[in-house]
Amino acid sequence: MGQNHVRVYSEMPGVELAGVFDADDEQAARIAEEYGTTAYSMDDLLATVDMVSIAVPTRFHASIARDCIDAGVDLLVEKPFVDDLEVGRELVRRANEAGVTLQVGHIERFNPAITALNDIAADLDIIAVEAHRLGPPINRDLGDSVVMDLMIHDVDIILSLVDAEVESVSALGTRNSQYADAQIQFDDGTVVSLTASRLTQRKVRTLSVTADECRVDVDYISQSVDIHRNSLPEYIKQNGELRYRHESIVEQPMVEKNEPLRDELTAFVKAATEKTTPRVTGEDALRAIEVTRQIDELASKAERHEVIQ
Repeated sequence: MGQNHVRVYSEMPGVELAGVFDADDEQAARIAEEYGTTAYSMDDLLATVDMVSIAVPTRFHASIARDCIDAGVDLLVEKPFVDDLEVGRELVRRANEAGVTLQVGHIERFNPAITALNDIAADLDIIAVEAHRLGPPINRDLGDSVVMDLMIHDVDIILSLVDAEVESVSALGTRNSQYADAQIQFDDGTVVSLTASRLTQRKVRTLSVTADECRVDVDYISQSVDIHRNSLPEYIKQNGELRYRHESIVEQPMVEKNEPLRDELTAFVKAATEKTTPRVTGEDALRAIEVTRQIDELASKAERHEVIQ
């Protein structure tokens, strides 16, 4: 993911790609040569740049973020923000006191389809949301469960979409935390169903909103939105037989397709240079982690119980 950040920064107008750091010196040198920049030590990098992206394994986020804040360098931290909520709160507090911009890389917030959904949802009375984030097995060890790696994206989107507090959470998991289902109920009555999988032989990234006014279907991959309105069931006579027909009006709003990472980093640069609030704050990220971790623990507990039985 860090290589993608480097690529986008190198192409952004008004931004100079000043350098890179990687614990693997050969990797850092290769990336620096490919993009015409310099491979630095961490201390030298922080003495050189105004802002950084942190795209390293989650367990290293906190220590590197702390160094950036202490050096007065604005930072974007890939998700999940931290693996310890208390440490995350301390980082947010420290960044605020230092006047440092801290944004977290929940990239789906910048998917053009989600941007369109936010505009639509502002006028809806939401009843329920369902999300599916499925894909085949991967041949690398990410260290995080499918909940913390994949489902957290949809948890963050839903928390930004539903203006209410979480009332209850339940979850089930199987196959060594590679498949999980979760349910969330908010105190305004909104119900949510989420599924995440690394065992499904088809990549699926969808989210659907059921509201009093309509149903909205979002496809993250195609960056498309369908709005289903005025569903009219009726019986019609055809060739002397009575048949049932169910039709609805489907609207497909225009979605300007862009690379979400490019939009995310553009927003980060704007927030850092103008000292405005990032679209995804540290507080937002901590809320997503809190709910996602609860789901993860419940799913793991259910799976352990299943194995014992």
